[in-house]
Amino acid sequence: MVVGDTIAARQRARHAAEMSGFVTLSDLSPAEAIDALEERATLSALWIELDEAPTSPVRRLLERAGREAARKKFGVVIATRLEQIDDVLCDLADADVDLLVNADEMERLAAISLAVQPQHAGSARDVASDASAARLRQLSEEVSRIASTLARLSTASAGPPLSPATMAPPRDDVPNISAEELRTMIRARRLRSTFLPADLFADPAWDMLLDLLQAEVVQHRVPVSSLCIAAAVPATTALRWIKSMTDRGLLIRRDDPHDGRRVFIEMAPATSAGLRRYFQEVGMAAI
Repeated sequence: MVVGDTIAARQRARHAAEMSGFVTLSDLSPAEAIDALEERATLSALWIELDEAPTSPVRRLLERAGREAARKKFGVVIATRLEQIDDVLCDLADADVDLLVNADEMERLAAISLAVQPQHAGSARDVASDASAARLRQLSEEVSRIASTLARLSTASAGPPLSPATMAPPRDDVPNISAEELRTMIRARRLRSTFLPADLFADPAWDMLLDLLQAEVVQHRVPVSSLCIAAAVPATTALRWIKSMTDRGLLIRRDDPHDGRRVFIEMAPATSAGLRRYFQEVGMAAI
């Protein structure tokens, strides 16, 4: 099922589906899609393409899509723009959907292949699907490595490494770090791309942790969209990192108490303690 909040969005969604070799229903608006989901007995995948800030019908559709994804009835792909990501995430909560941000055609083709894969388990795997699965496995392994490192740094004992879920909360002796030192470090990391290819230094987990630590020091809150920008990688990739790091307990999602349409990301206390002790150990020159 193809859904879009504008004519252009519906055209892009239909094009992605048809390029992947799948039959689509008529182009549907969000309001039409809500009714259509009630009538459809079977569905391979639901593709939602959004160009604008979520309206009431879009929010209802996103909530419904999240529930359907939780039941594993069909795959759900939602493509949106970075400006709308905070609003979209509020309606999706922790739904298991494939979320694309400012995606190009190859990302769309890979996403739709992954979305329909559970419905066609017996068919040959798509090359784009294999590549995406490999990237996600690599991402999971990298997050596990970071989690283990921070677990060791956040505890003073010499015992075996702990998982983030079992790490002791930070004590009062957690080192302080200045906002100016962090700004200098972040600026130095950004300057590298001025002189050398930026992809040589892609390290989204580290860049996001630095940004969150700086925000913690100056007592600022960081929305998801801002953290995606800080990651210095495509926003879709950044979102996958955020989800993986949140699942591992390194990061925490916080709803904005003053605005139900916003979600903030912050470091778990043990993650913050690990970073601070790391910088105390190696000095601020470690970038």
